[in-house]
Amino acid sequence: MNRETRINNRLPLAREGFPFIFIGIGVTVIFAFLGWTTFAIITSVVTIFVIYFFRDPERHHLEEKNAVLTPADGRILEVRHVDEENSPLGQPSIKVSIFMNVFNVHVNRIPIKGTIKKISYHPGKFLSANLDKASEQNENNKITLETIDSREIMVIQIAGLIARRIACWIDKGDTVKTGQRFGLIRFGSRLEVFLPADSKLIAQVRQKVKAGETVIGYLT
Repeated sequence: MNRETRINNRLPLAREGFPFIFIGIGVTVIFAFLGWTTFAIITSVVTIFVIYFFRDPERHHLEEKNAVLTPADGRILEVRHVDEENSPLGQPSIKVSIFMNVFNVHVNRIPIKGTIKKISYHPGKFLSANLDKASEQNENNKITLETIDSREIMVIQIAGLIARRIACWIDKGDTVKTGQRFGLIRFGSRLEVFLPADSKLIAQVRQKVKAGETVIGYLT
């Protein structure tokens, strides 16, 4: 399957989930055939959960000038200003952290249209994604996006305690649209967005958000 198929998915499930789903169905059928009812029930429940986890619903948003959407479903853990020294953008910025638990949709979406300037993957630990130190120590994938008016934002996919596979379907130089699918992290994780320091943020800590729909702020 090529990346275009994943980005423009028309199925209700993310294709990364197919191997897990097919294995679960196969094992359940085998247990049922052998008459191992208890095991068949357990594996069928697990398979149903895997199907639920890899759901990929269509998302629609209202076009608003300079609006930045959340790249992930979940709950906002943190909104704070970051100085130049500690910002991955190399300039003062605003950091928004979103935590995805295992019940959230895990398909990630582009927060604002532009061009992918850089993508850099960094191996690391697999600490629980809701911990502050997970931002610095966990395996992550940094995506730098340049907007049509030449401003930079960064989205970071961060692996978690159980989430040990980061999928990214875009490449450096790609032109991307607001709300477009760009990746997925399996089984609970965290995403962070770094915006220019003069951005107008409306996101609030503990707010629940939906990728491709919820506006977290505006570039000014």
